Amino acid sequence: MRTGPGVQYPVEWIFQREGLPVEIIKEYRTWRLVRDLQGTQGWMHQSMLSGKRTFLTTGKTRTLRARDDAGSKATALLEENTIGELIACPRAAGWCQVRVKGIEGWLRRVEFWGVYRNEVFE
Repeated sequence: MRTGPGVQYPVEWIFQREGLPVEIIKEYRTWRLVRDLQGTQGWMHQSMLSGKRTFLTTGKTRTLRARDDAGSKATALLEENTIGELIACPRAAGWCQVRVKGIEGWLRRVEFWGVYRNEVFE
């Protein structure tokens, strides 16, 4: 991440983990102002970003469920700060379908960062 939208601006931060979710909050030509989970902001060239939606688990160990139901069978346990792919958040109900290392399941929105509270996408 750079302090401004161009290579003439100094690098302020280097992400060490591939696939970390960021929120794009502004665009300027081929540069994107992004924010991470901790609120750190900086500019990244669009070529450094992917269109793939990812998430990061927060808090304690989270249970990946077979269905969007708290009583559903557990398919995996995800440690804090696990990165995964968002597949769909089909309704504002509170669950999203995700994939982590090839395992698909459902997580409650409050258990991860990477999607807006009432965002719906498929």
